[in-house]
Amino acid sequence: MTQSASGQMPAGAVPGLDGKVVLNTGAGRGIGHAMSMAFAGQGARLMLLDIDPIALGEARDTLRAQFPQLQVDTYVASITDDVAVERAVAQTVERFGRIDILLNNAGISMNKPSLDVTAEEWRRAIDIDLSGVFYCSQAAARRMVHQGGGVILSTASMFGLVSAARRAAYCASKAAVVSLCKTLAVEWAEHNIRVNAICPGYIRTALVDDLIARGALDEGVIERRTPLGRLGTPQEVAQAALFLASDAAAYITGHAMVADGGFTANGF
Repeated sequence: MTQSASGQMPAGAVPGLDGKVVLNTGAGRGIGHAMSMAFAGQGARLMLLDIDPIALGEARDTLRAQFPQLQVDTYVASITDDVAVERAVAQTVERFGRIDILLNNAGISMNKPSLDVTAEEWRRAIDIDLSGVFYCSQAAARRMVHQGGGVILSTASMFGLVSAARRAAYCASKAAVVSLCKTLAVEWAEHNIRVNAICPGYIRTALVDDLIARGALDEGVIERRTPLGRLGTPQEVAQAALFLASDAAAYITGHAMVADGGFTANGF
């Protein structure tokens, strides 16, 4: 499959996504928004979920401007609220008739010395980065079982596969997401539900740019540590998501795909 000059796959280039119904959490910005754009470009129908109504509305308007024929709706909720998650999934099915693909993008980062992490901060990281993924996956899968299958794709992190100092809560929750995806993949395969994870490395999002600007991350060190010599883009992660959600990946489940420019492969 070839990409356009913008890095996006041409419409219809990815098999099996045209007309599919996608529920995308954390869709207001960053990787979540990039995934919305990528799936919209393949003819999918979208339900966007985010806790930030302003970012959510802006994301919806951007999508409609670029894809005038797009069927898109929004739902404001926190994925830590299992009741709200259930309502969001029910609303998706009511609006579009089914749910084919769940994209678990909502999450937070945390970079803090482990001795200083409070119990409240620990619970918040686990609630959002792990429990929310389970609530969304469970609610979506209950519908997918009855419709004959579906795809669940969760954004974990390379720090779910390798460790890093000052990221205890983040590493623990993302490692748990990878393990959760493998467990659900095995359990739900009989229902024709594929479950996979994407593990991005350092991706140039507004959050990462802010950390670099504040001196919390050293861009030069990251680039030198990364074999490809640069940070990734949200669009590149979105292209991996298109593949894993498509019919081209029909035999792939229980997999954690790393998209980190070679960062975790570099032992030096």
